[in-house]
Amino acid sequence: MAAAAAAALLDELMGRNRNVLPNEKPKELNWEDPEFCKLYLVKFCPHDLFVNTRADLGACSRVHDDEARELFEKAPYSYRKQQYEDEFIRFCQSMLNEVERKIIKGKQRLALIGRTEAPTLTPAQTQRNEEQIALLTEKINKLVEEAEQSGIQGNVEQAQGLMRLCDQLKEERETLRKSNDNSHYNQTAELAAAQEKQMEVCDVCGAFLIVGDAQQRIDDHLMGKQHVGYARLKSALQEIMSKREKARDEKEQRREEDRKQRARANEELDRRRRDDRDRDRDRERDKRRRRDDDKGRHDSSSHSVMFRNSGHRSRSRSRDKHDRHRDDDHRRHARDKGSRDHRSSSHHNRRRHRSRSRSHK
Repeated sequence: MAAAAAAALLDELMGRNRNVLPNEKPKELNWEDPEFCKLYLVKFCPHDLFVNTRADLGACSRVHDDEARELFEKAPYSYRKQQYEDEFIRFCQSMLNEVERKIIKGKQRLALIGRTEAPTLTPAQTQRNEEQIALLTEKINKLVEEAEQSGIQGNVEQAQGLMRLCDQLKEERETLRKSNDNSHYNQTAELAAAQEKQMEVCDVCGAFLIVGDAQQRIDDHLMGKQHVGYARLKSALQEIMSKREKARDEKEQRREEDRKQRARANEELDRRRRDDRDRDRDRERDKRRRRDDDKGRHDSSSHSVMFRNSGHRSRSRSRDKHDRHRDDDHRRHARDKGSRDHRSSSHHNRRRHRSRSRSHK
């Protein structure tokens, strides 16, 4: 311990690189090195709070370096830093639990001291006891005299019975005397306790304090190392826990905001999908309607075409029939004409033949 303290003092005076040679490169400072005190890096080292007090923890075995603590404070919050804080919380909580047990025991001790052990008699009861004691004393003296007379007269059994009764009266008188004595003692103790200064327990460090003591002594206690040390432990622990609670609330708030944003995004996505489905359904309905319209028009046009084709075929058949009749007429007319031509030509030929035959004659 003494060597570590001396080394720490030399490091503070000459620097941590005091043993480095001129041609050697100094070691780069890193707050995660095991030589540094983790508690000192987080807040402070409790070993430095209670020096030369009843709660003295002794010297710390690790190095307390301010530059390393600055690096620790500037480093981003990580799991490693959380481990250092957890160790600081455990150490401080163990010390505070110990002083809390001390406070409870001190209050229980004061409660036991202030408790009344026996009931106190009133002055009237004490006076009646004194009168009863005086009457018992007179009876005891008379019984003793009667027992002596019976013994002198030889009545031994009567003398023994009187002595037994005398013993009972003596026991009763002794009980009354003890009651008065205890009452007197209790009254004296209560008076002394009332005159004595009352005590209380400090709720911070567990020390006994005098109620209504001088302000100077109260200030000395409040400025003492032990009281200040435990107060600093409580304050540091509350600060770390409140910071963690705040960070937890902020994280929960961010998570809630993210959840709401995701919910809004999902709602927007669902809305878009519904709109797309509605548009697709409308387009499909329009397509079916167009197909139905096209089919209707096609059917009507087919019917018209069929009607026109049927009319054309009927007209064609009538025209064909008319043409056939006309052709038949032409053929008939041609045959008739041919026959007439043939007859005329035959007649002409016969006439020519007759004329020729006449000429030859």
